[in-house]
Amino acid sequence: MQNIRSIFIMLAGATVVVAMLLLTFSVTLAVGGILTVLMVGRALSMKMKPAPVRAKANNRKPEMRIWNDGRGTIIDL
Repeated sequence: MQNIRSIFIMLAGATVVVAMLLLTFSVTLAVGGILTVLMVGRALSMKMKPAPVRAKANNRKPEMRIWNDGRGTIIDL
């Protein structure tokens, strides 16, 4: 009788261990899938909306341009 009881306790323990392993594995897969979807979504959104590039002149001193188009003098600073 003692041997049968210890076998049932051992099988119950093994069942609990296997259930915990399956739960851990499934939660790990779910979190990994969610993170993968978020990373792909972020990559696609960054690709679709590029960051603006600031344009700067190479020379430090701004060049003043003056010309007359026939209707008046234009001064471009």
